Amino acid sequence: GGAVLAFFRTFVSQLDVDALVMLLIRVAAALVCITLHELSHGYVAYRLGDDTARSQGRLTLNPIRHIDPFGLLMLVVAGVGWAKPVPVDMRNFQHPKRGMALTALAGPGANFVIALVALFLGTGLLHLNPTGALASVLYYILMFLIRCALLSVGLGIFNLFPIPPLDGSKVLFSLLPDRIYYNILRYERYVMLALFALVFFGVVDVPLQYAINRVLRLFCAVTGFPTGVFGL
Repeated sequence: GGAVLAFFRTFVSQLDVDALVMLLIRVAAALVCITLHELSHGYVAYRLGDDTARSQGRLTLNPIRHIDPFGLLMLVVAGVGWAKPVPVDMRNFQHPKRGMALTALAGPGANFVIALVALFLGTGLLHLNPTGALASVLYYILMFLIRCALLSVGLGIFNLFPIPPLDGSKVLFSLLPDRIYYNILRYERYVMLALFALVFFGVVDVPLQYAINRVLRLFCAVTGFPTGVFGL
């Protein structure tokens, strides 16, 4: 018992509480961004006539229903990741390709809304002048909002890349003739593996970061949030 107690005391004394809180903030922000992204896909599909997501319990704010463990890890560590795709049966749409395109756009659209709301709230917090314990609490809230904005913009832009299975590909393919569209969908899983390799080895880092910086500048201009916080 004494050895266990001694180990626990040593562990606590060496624990970097601030680093732990920041890690929890990163995870919480990632869960918010992923959950609302996938929920938006499912909700728009449902409104357009496909209840597949609803019947499988994916129209929920419960993040556990949407998590892909490796995708969440990538989002927390690298700022680029993915969730478990919401099931969609485009045959239930009155206009299948158009319905699929609108459903695909819903996820990135939700992320951009999250980013704007987070930056608006962050701008409000920056105008406060708290003291004492309240200052620490508001600091961590601000860090959470900043992380939500950064991850949301990254997730939104990444998913707009016109590469299967990302949302942008579904929008692009909706403009193609039906025969070509359905042939491409058949090989989506193989392209997905290639995409994961590109992300893992950092091939998309430069164009993605450029696009993220441009959108963050625009959103900061709209909300009055200082671009210097993001190093822009």
